[in-house]
Amino acid sequence: MSDHTEPLFDAIVRIDKLPAGGRSVSVDADAPTREKIAEIMKITSVERFVATLTVVPLRGGLRAQGTLEASITQPSVVSFEPVTQDIHEEIDRVFLPASAMDDAPAPGSEVFVDLEDDDFPDHIDGAEVDLSALVVETLALAIDPYPRLPAEDLSTVAPQAIDPGTGPFAALARLKPKNQE
Repeated sequence: MSDHTEPLFDAIVRIDKLPAGGRSVSVDADAPTREKIAEIMKITSVERFVATLTVVPLRGGLRAQGTLEASITQPSVVSFEPVTQDIHEEIDRVFLPASAMDDAPAPGSEVFVDLEDDDFPDHIDGAEVDLSALVVETLALAIDPYPRLPAEDLSTVAPQAIDPGTGPFAALARLKPKNQE
C-alpha cells in the first residue's frame, strides 16, 4: 500500500461519542476517491466501492462488522489485457485501547501463539478509530494478486517451439567435428 496518512473518505468513529446501541457507517466512494484508491492499490481502476459497517462499543473499544463490495480492473499477468474482479468481503474487526489489551510479556519470557485462534484485536491510541483504513485494507487483501482472463495461460502467449535442427545451437553442432561426439 502506501504511506498515506490522511483518510480517503470520512469513516472516523469517536469511541467516547459512540451510542450504546452502536451506529452505522456507510461509504459509497465518489469518482475522485475511487481514483485515489486505484492509485494506492496500483491497479487500473476502481469502478465501485461500497462499504456498510455496524459499529458497536466493546470493552472500552469498538467492534466493526459489515461488508465491502467493490469492482476493480487490473491488467492480466499473462496478456496485460484488462481483467475485472467483483469483490464481496465480510468485515469483522475489534479495536481495543492499550489498557484493555493483554499486558505485554516480560522481556525474555515465552510467548504462546495459537494459530487456530481468531485475529488479535487492533490497538488504538486515543478516542478515534479511522475505519477508512480498515475498508481499504480489506480491499487490498481481497484483490487477486495474479489476475487472468478466463482460459488464459502461458501457452496462449508462449513463442512457438523452435525446430532443434534450425536453432542457434544446431549451427554450432554442425561445426563440431564428427569424431568428437
